[in-house]
Amino acid sequence: MTSKEAFIALNLIEHVGPVRVRQLLDHFGDAPSILRASKPQLLQVRGIGEDTANAICGWESGVDLSGELKRITDFGCHVLTQADTEYPELLRQIYDPPIVLYVKGTLTAQDKNAVALVGSRQTTSYGTETARKFAYQLAYIGVTVVSGGARGIDTAAHQGALAGKGRTVAVLGTGINIVFPPENAELFERIAASGAIITQFPFNRPADKQSFPIRNRIVAGMTLGTVVVEANLTSGALITANLATDYGRQVFAVPGRVDSPRSKGCHDLIKKGAKLCEGADDILSEFEYLFPASNKPASPAETGVLPALSLSENETKILAAVSEDETHIDEVIRASGLPASAVSVGLLGLEMKRMVRQLPGKLFVRVR
Repeated sequence: MTSKEAFIALNLIEHVGPVRVRQLLDHFGDAPSILRASKPQLLQVRGIGEDTANAICGWESGVDLSGELKRITDFGCHVLTQADTEYPELLRQIYDPPIVLYVKGTLTAQDKNAVALVGSRQTTSYGTETARKFAYQLAYIGVTVVSGGARGIDTAAHQGALAGKGRTVAVLGTGINIVFPPENAELFERIAASGAIITQFPFNRPADKQSFPIRNRIVAGMTLGTVVVEANLTSGALITANLATDYGRQVFAVPGRVDSPRSKGCHDLIKKGAKLCEGADDILSEFEYLFPASNKPASPAETGVLPALSLSENETKILAAVSEDETHIDEVIRASGLPASAVSVGLLGLEMKRMVRQLPGKLFVRVR
């Protein structure tokens, strides 16, 4: 048995988590030795009780390791342990880094410069468009955008990063083969093609109330900072922000309407010391050391415009549907023949390129 196979097996055993695995490694030296240990030997390890010792001793009857290895191969993903160079360095530094990471796509050295964009599942158009814009701007200059793949702000963040032709990583609260929410199937494929889908959970693990806070620690742990775009006072995004604080990472919060429940969580974070964030520049100013002056592109504040990008096929169709008079987004959807989500992302890209301008009421005009 290889070390990686042993770690995959340990990740499948109940009562065994990252902290206990670290204690066991300190005692036995490597993962295969843990699985070969007898019950009396396991009970000598601090923090290991009867239930955990029994679960490890009987792992071969309780864990389908060969089946899991086949599922990994058949699905086309791979598994990282902390011994792998691709394992996120920042994530190694937290108290309880995942034993393994299932990865569809690729994690790269660029992902060390990552920022999390998170928020509520039930969001306003203001929150959705803000998340897309921030993610677009960050991804465009080379910052990896990390989020949780959920409805609402998470989805908008991934869409914005993809529209900016940058990298984005989705951290799942399920097994890697489960698409949750189901409407994000196509989005997940696009993320995996140019970035990565990752999870610590084995195949077929469904979502539940415990899995999302576990997922959130990875989002906070693998990033330099966490931006909460929109959240109510009970949003799981606040868990991510609190974890980021515990890890010594920067927390940003986007202000919203004072009478909107969706902004209460962000305003509370600001009161507690989070940095008020009105644009991507507020985020980048905290990480100037990542972008030497000789390499950092001029900011929109300095140039007035983002450097031009070639138009995608969707953007070309959308631009043709926008006139120099006011055009409602519904008219753009009808004229372009594209899904509403694709039109929203395309309009964002065109707005960032200063080719269209958004007006109140979901109206757009072509910039002359």
